[in-house]
Amino acid sequence: MRVIDLWSEKKKPTVSFELYPARDPAAAEKLDKVIDRLAKLEPDFVSVTFGAGGSTREGSYALVKKLKQEKGLEVVAYFTCWGLGPEQISAVLDDYRELGVETILAARGDPPHDQPGFQPHPESLAHASDLIAFIKPRYDFCIACAGYPEGHVEAASPEKDLEYLKLKVDRGADFVITNYTYDNDLFFAFQKRARALGIEMPILPGVMPIYSVKMMENLARLCGASIPDRVRKDLESLDPADKKAVAAYGIDLACDLCRGLLRGGAPGIHIYTMDRSKAAVQIVTTLRDEGLL
Repeated sequence: MRVIDLWSEKKKPTVSFELYPARDPAAAEKLDKVIDRLAKLEPDFVSVTFGAGGSTREGSYALVKKLKQEKGLEVVAYFTCWGLGPEQISAVLDDYRELGVETILAARGDPPHDQPGFQPHPESLAHASDLIAFIKPRYDFCIACAGYPEGHVEAASPEKDLEYLKLKVDRGADFVITNYTYDNDLFFAFQKRARALGIEMPILPGVMPIYSVKMMENLARLCGASIPDRVRKDLESLDPADKKAVAAYGIDLACDLCRGLLRGGAPGIHIYTMDRSKAAVQIVTTLRDEGLL
C-alpha cells in the first residue's frame, strides 16, 4: 500500500517505526529479536534507513526484503542520493520496485564519514528536491520527504529551510516525516508555518525516546534538536549511571509528547527506535490502552 493512502482509509492515527540495517552479525541477531517484538504491534509501516553514499545499500535492501517477505510489513525505504549517479539511483529504485516497495523516503543524505577518500559521482544530485524531481516522472512511488521543526542543521534559517520543504512538495512529495523534537510547541508551530505556505499534506511527527543521556546529547547535536531546560533538569535529578531510571524517564516523556501530538491532531507517530524495542513497545501499548491509537 502507498502510505499516503493510509490516512484516507484508517480511522485511527498511524503507528510506525524506523529501523536501520545491522552492521555486524551480533547486531543482526539482536535486530531480529527487535523486529519480532515490533511486528507483534502490527505497525502501519516500518521505515528502513539508507547509509551515506550508499554505504548500506545491500544491508538496507536485505532488511527491506526481510520485513516485507518474512514479516509481511509495509515498508518505507529511505533513499539518500548524495554521491550517487543517475544509473546507481535507478538501480536502487528498480530493486525496491521489484520487491514491491510502494513508498520511498527521498533524502539528500550526507558524505560517508567512515570513507574519507569517497568521491561523489560527477552527476550526483545535490538536494532531496532534485531526487524527488528525478523519481517523480520515472516511477510510481509514493514519496515521503523530511521536515525539520527547528530547521535543518545546515539551513541558513528555519524560514529558508521551510522554503526548501515547499520545493520538495512542489516537486512531488506526498507527505512529510519530521525530525524529532522534545517540545510539541515547536512541532505545531512548524506545522502552522507549513500550512501557511500551502503545504496541506500529512505531516507525521518523529518521536525519539531518550535511551541514555549520552545518546541524547550526541543525537541532538547531529540532528539539530534542542533539549528543553525542563528535560535537562529532570535528567539532572537522576543518576546518569542508573540506565533503567533514565530509560524509564525517556519512555514517560515520549508518552507525554505523543499524547500531546495525537490530541493536537497529528496523523500518527513515527518512533525512531535506534534498533531497540522496549521503549517503542511500552509507548505504543500505553497509548493504545488509553485509546489514543
